[in-house]
Amino acid sequence: MAISAYVFVECTQGKALEVSRKLSALDGVSFCHAVTGPIDVIAFIEAPNIDELGKFVVEKVQATEGVLRTSSNIVTN
Repeated sequence: MAISAYVFVECTQGKALEVSRKLSALDGVSFCHAVTGPIDVIAFIEAPNIDELGKFVVEKVQATEGVLRTSSNIVTN
């Protein structure tokens, strides 16, 4: 079953635009925006299942230079 999530990303200072561009280029990221407020970047990610989503966040998103931490919010409808 396909699954999607909004992933909120906190970045090192001054890196939000760069992180947003890098994440936007990844397969599986439908859209990604640098935003204002306590969260620096919001990405919408789609994956075939929850295991692949978790793997993607850890291996791709969290491994991106400039990313400090993430919070994943699974879409329920």
